[in-house]
Amino acid sequence: MLANSLNELDRAHLIHPVASYRGHERQGVRVLKSANGATVTDASGHQLIDGFAGLWCVNAGYGHESIVEAATRQMRELPYATGYFDLGSEPAIRLASELAERAPGDLNRCYFTLGGSDAVDSTVRFVHYYWNAKGQPQRDQFISIQQGYHGSSTVGAGLTALPAFHTGFGVPFDWQHKIPSPYPYRNPVGDDAATITAASLSDLKAKIEEIGPDRVAAFYAEPVQGSGGVIVPPKGWIKAIRDLCHEYGILFIADEVITGFGRTGPLFACEAEDVVPDMMTVAKGLTSGYVPMGAVFMSDGVYDVIADGAGEAAVGHGYTYSAHPVSAAVALEVLKLYEGGLLENGRKAGARLMAGLESLRDHPLVGEVRGRGMLAGIELVTDKAKKTPLPAAAMAARRVFDRAWDNGLVIRAFPQGVLGYAPPLCCTDAEIDAIIERTRETLDQTLADQDVRSVMA
Repeated sequence: MLANSLNELDRAHLIHPVASYRGHERQGVRVLKSANGATVTDASGHQLIDGFAGLWCVNAGYGHESIVEAATRQMRELPYATGYFDLGSEPAIRLASELAERAPGDLNRCYFTLGGSDAVDSTVRFVHYYWNAKGQPQRDQFISIQQGYHGSSTVGAGLTALPAFHTGFGVPFDWQHKIPSPYPYRNPVGDDAATITAASLSDLKAKIEEIGPDRVAAFYAEPVQGSGGVIVPPKGWIKAIRDLCHEYGILFIADEVITGFGRTGPLFACEAEDVVPDMMTVAKGLTSGYVPMGAVFMSDGVYDVIADGAGEAAVGHGYTYSAHPVSAAVALEVLKLYEGGLLENGRKAGARLMAGLESLRDHPLVGEVRGRGMLAGIELVTDKAKKTPLPAAAMAARRVFDRAWDNGLVIRAFPQGVLGYAPPLCCTDAEIDAIIERTRETLDQTLADQDVRSVMA
């Protein structure tokens, strides 16, 4: 009765993110009731392994009492403190210090946001301020990557390069430019790492020259393109791109909203290739999704230009909930959990996950397996040699998600026929093995689908 009542209330009142509104009205809601570790339970009592950690974010797993206690303690002591008027709170100050100590290179300054989208928006404002302070206001053009994702706020959605975030919204803006994704599985130049990197460098050079080298302000990249289909660039690619940006004096912004906090193995994915961005965005795993929070890491060089440019004037960028003390207290406790064993467990679990997914390569529908650590994707095809995607009539994203759900597994099924995995770092061997087993069962059911078989016949 409760589930039915909630379903009707949901249909009537709650607008869901990135959903077909009419489709959701027909489909209805699946109500999640509780969670612990890597397992979620819906209102009917159906238990599932959360192979996607909510939305790439519950890195620590569900049900950590120490996180709940940290939030409760802070809410009792000081539930809110503004960062305006030179005020602050101890948790936020300590968190900024702890993060700066662990961030790559000279990323010693932290600006806190509510999540990833407004962190990206903040970088855009900071970039403009930086170039104005440098006396180069003409640098007002931004470049990102096809199939990249940088949030769904108005500005961030323009940097994002996925059709659903553009159609009907009036973005991207004319100052937001794109270069092709490295996408090794479907790159026109083939899958050789050096050739892909060379092609991307050529594309970026061409775009910079087309715009004008003195006009380009910043370049944005994810170490792994998450929502674009878990696209993993070749080793050395991101460092080469960063180096080219610096040759042209262009600010390099790393978007680690998905890849940060152990998702790919190290605390930050940039560490794996000794890349130090000019700014870096994080969110999701920062608080393990328990409360909203994001951050912009800013290099000393960028900070000093902005600070000196402003002088005694205020830098007019701020949010009511920036550096929220409860979120900061949660993030501090989550950081302890990561370094108290979760990062190490995540590295072991990630190796087991990748090995297990690799064992599915022989499946008739599996075109490619790719990933880093606890971030992985399987691209489905109906013809391995031709890399033919699943037919639109198969409604791959909806049907695969539904089948996996019924099999006790939550995954991300992207419209382009890619299955996304981002399990909590706390996963046991048995849970990783169950993810693989339930994926194979879901693939077998999809293979038996008449819409798929008719194409493969």
